[in-house]
Amino acid sequence: MILAGDVGGTNTRLGLFRNGARGMVPVVEERYPSQEFKSLEAIVREFVSAHRGRIGGCAVGVAGPVADGRSQVVNLRWSVDARRLARALGLGADRVHVLNDLEATAWGLLWLPPRKLRNLTPGLRAGSGNAALIAAGTGLGMALLIRERDGFRPYPSEGGHQQFGPRDELEIELLRFLMRRLGRVSIERLVSGPAISAIYRFLLERRRQREPDWLGRRLAAGEDPNALITEMGLAGEDAVARETLELFVSLYGAAAGDLALAAKATGGVYVGGGIAPRMLPLLESGAFVQAFRDKGRLTPLVETIPIKVIVEPRTALIGAAARAAAERQRSARR
Repeated sequence: MILAGDVGGTNTRLGLFRNGARGMVPVVEERYPSQEFKSLEAIVREFVSAHRGRIGGCAVGVAGPVADGRSQVVNLRWSVDARRLARALGLGADRVHVLNDLEATAWGLLWLPPRKLRNLTPGLRAGSGNAALIAAGTGLGMALLIRERDGFRPYPSEGGHQQFGPRDELEIELLRFLMRRLGRVSIERLVSGPAISAIYRFLLERRRQREPDWLGRRLAAGEDPNALITEMGLAGEDAVARETLELFVSLYGAAAGDLALAAKATGGVYVGGGIAPRMLPLLESGAFVQAFRDKGRLTPLVETIPIKVIVEPRTALIGAAARAAAERQRSARR
């Protein structure tokens, strides 16, 4: 079987898969809180002890840049190393692969059925060019799907760490607000889970309002501010929270449109990560697509690009398994 992993700053998913006639078939899956473990090997040992089986290959998607089989996870204190993982599993180094989590998601995207995608641009059909993937969660990930002779080939990207470029006076004020606190401001600072509370506090300061009592009480009880603001904004129970989400969705759409230009993604742009499915009604309201298409002289190009939201939470896990299986097949042919 194949051991697949999806390592994020918040959670790590592990699963066993077998290669079926129609793709990767899940056998068992578990989710672990990443911050509560000292290493990926510790998580893997716990998983393997609970789910014994003959493992023939392994691939792990990691929320961070990967070089020479190693990655320092951006929002974790520990690193992921293919060699260490191979030793922990008793596998040869050529059977264990570490890849960027968005590259893994891109591999999984190739296997998703249409019902696992929500179309934000009905009526548009994908062109024959490249495709691209953007995903906001704990951070902001991006990946490219380069069109080759036999289909798409996923490639990683760290485009989420590009410099943020404001589009209007409000976003210039937001940039200044964040620069006072952070110095350099990347796109990830505006389009990710932690960005939600940052935008909310900016809007409070701009309106000269204090933190509301409900937020203070629930933060004191240990709740996540980003999840709280999202909950209140979606429910329409707090005007600033609602404005926060509307601005966030517009920033997300603009970032996706910039990626579409960078990749010349006439084959489509896909929106992944954990945030988009939770905010689907706002994404479908039109603000995301409007910001995506607001590209000046290149608007006619991006208007032809279909945009779809991934609603399958296991896409990166499926993709890691598919990558490991592909590597085993490639080795077998040599």
